Amino acid sequence: VQLVESGGGLVQAGGSLRLSCVVSGLSPRGMGWFRHAPGRQREYVAGISRSGGTTDVAYFLKGRFTISRDNAKNTVYLQMNDLNPEDTAQYYCAGRNSPDYSSSSQALEYAYWGRGTQVTVSS
Repeated sequence: VQLVESGGGLVQAGGSLRLSCVVSGLSPRGMGWFRHAPGRQREYVAGISRSGGTTDVAYFLKGRFTISRDNAKNTVYLQMNDLNPEDTAQYYCAGRNSPDYSSSSQALEYAYWGRGTQVTVSS
């Protein structure tokens, strides 16, 4: 099983990035994005159901972040717009422990994790 994130980098405030998470070795299932910044707790960013028909974004990110997926490509995306320095963090993709489960905002309910991709937003 592998979850490999990409698309992070350095961007100026107000800019955009699209993160990708390529999943291998897992059948489609609920997926989530989380982030972790130094000195802060890991926090939920967004989740998406197995089919992609149901999505959820943390309330404080709604209107700026969007999650989507392409099951034919085994890839989950996180579109991030109007970035600000508080969005600076390591971003992680995660997969639920069973294909029967949809996404969740609780990190403990995810069994599979990528190594993350760093997003740095300069002011």
